[in-house]
Amino acid sequence: MKGVLSGIRVLDLSRILAGPWCTQLLADLGADVVKVERPGSGDDTRAWGPPFAPGPDGAPSRESAYFLAANRGKRSIAIDFSVAAGQDVVRKLAANVDVVIENFKFGDMRRYGLDYSTLHAVNPKLVYCSITGFGQSGPYRERAGYDFVIQAMGGLMSVTGERDDLPGGGPQKCGVPISDLMTGMYATVAILGALNERHVSGLGQHIDMSLLDTQIGWLANHGLNYLVSGDNPRRWGNAHPNLCPYQSFDASNGAMIVAVGNDRQFQSLCRVLGLDQIASLPEFASNSGRLANRELLVQQIQRALASGTRERWLAELEAAGVPAGPINSVAQALADPHVLERGMTFSLPHAMGSEVPQIANPIKFSRSPVQYDRPPPALGEHTDEVLTAAGLSDAAIAGLRESGVIGASNLRTPVPS
Repeated sequence: MKGVLSGIRVLDLSRILAGPWCTQLLADLGADVVKVERPGSGDDTRAWGPPFAPGPDGAPSRESAYFLAANRGKRSIAIDFSVAAGQDVVRKLAANVDVVIENFKFGDMRRYGLDYSTLHAVNPKLVYCSITGFGQSGPYRERAGYDFVIQAMGGLMSVTGERDDLPGGGPQKCGVPISDLMTGMYATVAILGALNERHVSGLGQHIDMSLLDTQIGWLANHGLNYLVSGDNPRRWGNAHPNLCPYQSFDASNGAMIVAVGNDRQFQSLCRVLGLDQIASLPEFASNSGRLANRELLVQQIQRALASGTRERWLAELEAAGVPAGPINSVAQALADPHVLERGMTFSLPHAMGSEVPQIANPIKFSRSPVQYDRPPPALGEHTDEVLTAAGLSDAAIAGLRESGVIGASNLRTPVPS
């Protein structure tokens, strides 16, 4: 069965994470994605290890886990488009695709003759998405953008981490590069929107995606809390600024969270924990009262939870309809029976001759399921295939390879020590 984006052709000039995350999602949905990489080294993340996936002999390959996380479903071609001959090849490919996505610094694509205006002239229907740290306008547009810097500048770290007055207090980055990932997700939405609008106008357009814009955009309730109240949001650690109790606690044998969202759930929590005596007290009867008396309430809940095991409390809270869950390690989360039943992990046969693990796309369609037809590619694995389909002769391809403009795949080269 064909994917929902079957027939959409994508030329992926991006690297690292935000762009590749977007194009992997497009590939999962059925788009034909051709990833253009530097000959010899490829996407920077190919070298971002260890860990590296094991090859067929069990020894580490050149395929880093980081690269494998964001590049399945794509074909890789190795082209040096810093030189004129490579730029000509990329322009030839761009003339026959629906989408181009790039995440180079502001002005780089124009210098290479691969910017939106140039490619639009040869392909008016082209949807062209640029991802940068700070966008195509504004005083910061020429700065390089890095997820860590964006998390800091965009306010996220100011609301992430333990309170200043507690041990370990201070701003913290998110444990995953969330600004990159969210920008990739927003870019996907923008591309799909532009493709839909093209049905009406018959034209493509330029999408300007900024990591900083994205980070500001998904401050969500924290951003609106400030705009409405004028009070700068603070860090609450694992607690919630607007709900209580809604945080982590320690049972006798492990950490867990309790996430009470309304008064009924609070009453049920108190019954489970044997705290009926506080359930109807005026200071705890409403969420606003619980927030005003947060520290006293949390102390009593913590004392109760510490008297029993995490398994006991989770079972009893689930039966009572109180949202709660264990704080799992990554290993525990990926081994969870529900996660396994939902098919969230799987493996794909790689061109190097071994299987590479993958984490599945969470989208579940009823009629057009996500399909995983291609593993993350080896560097340059599909160069000849793609260029031949684009109309280049064997002699032309051989000439480009001899001059170093295009590269060849090397699947089994060991990782440098």
